[in-house]
Amino acid sequence: MTDFHRIKRLPPYVFEQVNRAKAAARAGGADIVDLGMGNPDLPAPRHVIEKLVETAGRPRTDRYSASKGIGGLRRAQAGYYERRFGVKLNPDTQVVATLGSKEGFANMAQAITGPGDVVLVPNPSYPIHAFGFLMAGGAIRSVPAEPTPAFFPALERAVTHSIPKPIAIVVCYPSNPTAYVASLDFYRDLVAFAKKHELIVLSDLAYAEVYFDGEAPPSVLQVPGAVDVTVEFTSMSKTYSMAGWRMGFAVGNERLLAALARVKSYLDYGAFTPIQVAATAALNGPDDCIAEMRDTYRRRRDVLVDSFARAGWRIPSPSASMFAWVEIPEPFRSLGSLEFSKLLIEKAELAVAPGIGFGEYGDEYVRIALVENEQRIRQAARNLRRFLETADKTLHNVVPLAAHR
Repeated sequence: MTDFHRIKRLPPYVFEQVNRAKAAARAGGADIVDLGMGNPDLPAPRHVIEKLVETAGRPRTDRYSASKGIGGLRRAQAGYYERRFGVKLNPDTQVVATLGSKEGFANMAQAITGPGDVVLVPNPSYPIHAFGFLMAGGAIRSVPAEPTPAFFPALERAVTHSIPKPIAIVVCYPSNPTAYVASLDFYRDLVAFAKKHELIVLSDLAYAEVYFDGEAPPSVLQVPGAVDVTVEFTSMSKTYSMAGWRMGFAVGNERLLAALARVKSYLDYGAFTPIQVAATAALNGPDDCIAEMRDTYRRRRDVLVDSFARAGWRIPSPSASMFAWVEIPEPFRSLGSLEFSKLLIEKAELAVAPGIGFGEYGDEYVRIALVENEQRIRQAARNLRRFLETADKTLHNVVPLAAHR
C-alpha cells in the first residue's frame, strides 16, 4: 500500500492507534468512557426521522438523485442562510448539497488544486482541511489557528514566503479542535486580505449552531463582497445530530461552486433522495430541537469543566463547538499527545483525541468531545482522579514524572 503515490503523502492516521487501544482495553473488560471521536450521541429529531420513513419506498425515490442536491433542499439551505445570517443566496447557482462537509471540502480541493499549489491551513486544524489538498496534489503551509490580531501578520509572512503564491486559505470557526470563535470584524479583515492577495476563502462552519455563551457565531458571507472569493461549508451532522446521514452544503461563490458541482457530477449521484427530503424538513422545520441540542451540550460542558477540575485537570470552558481543547497536565507533557492518550485509556479507562492528529502544533493538547452523558462524564472524572493521584507512584518507569500537584 505504501507504494501508492497519494498514500505515501499521508501521515499515519493517529486516531486509528487510539481506536486500537480502545478496542484492546474493551476486549479485556474495561469500561472505556469515550470522549474521543466527535460523534454525536443524541438522536436525530423525531419529525426528521418521520419524514425519512414517510418518503422511503415512494415511487422514484430509489433512483439516482442529482449530485448537487434536489431543488427543495437547496432552497431550504438558502432559506436558512437568509434567516440566520441575513445572507441571500441563489439556490440554483450558490448552493450545492454535499455528502457531509468533509466530502465537500475534499472535492473542492480536487476542483481547484493544481500540482504543487499552496494552500494556507490553520495548525492545529481538522485533518481534511490539510489532507484534502495533499491528496489533490497540492502543498500546505501552516498558519495560526487562533483569530487574534497576530493572525494577519503571520498570514502576510506566509503569503510573502510561499512559492508559488498560495491559492486559498482555510478557516474554521467555531473551530474543531480548538473551539476558537471568530468575530465578524475578523472576517472583514480576512475578506480584505483575501481580495488583496487574490486568495480563495474556504470556511468550515460545521459548528455554527453549537454555541453556549454570547452571540451566535457569524458567517464570513455576512461581510459585504465576501461572496466574490468565498465558499462556506456547513453540515447537518452536529446541528441535527445527523452525522451518519452524511448531509452537508457548500454555499457562496458561483464560479467555485460550479467547479465543485462539475467534479461531483463525475464522482457521485448525490445522497439518497429520502435523506435529502428529510434534511429539507429539518431546515424548514421548528428550531426547538436545535435549542435542546445546545442545552444538552452546555450542561455536559459545565459538568466536564467542574468535575475534571475537581479531579485535578483544569479545562478551559469552550464557548462553542462540542469540544474542549485541553493542555496535557505538565507532568505528562513530555510523553506527547498520542502516548498520553494511550495512557489514559490504559490507566483511567478514558478515551480522548490526541492533539497531534490535528497538526504538529497540537501535540501538547488533547481534544475532549462532549459525546457522553453527564453521568458518564462524572465517571470519567472519578477515573481520572484515581489515575492522577497514583501516577507519580505507578508510572516512574514509564516517564520521569514531576511531583503531581
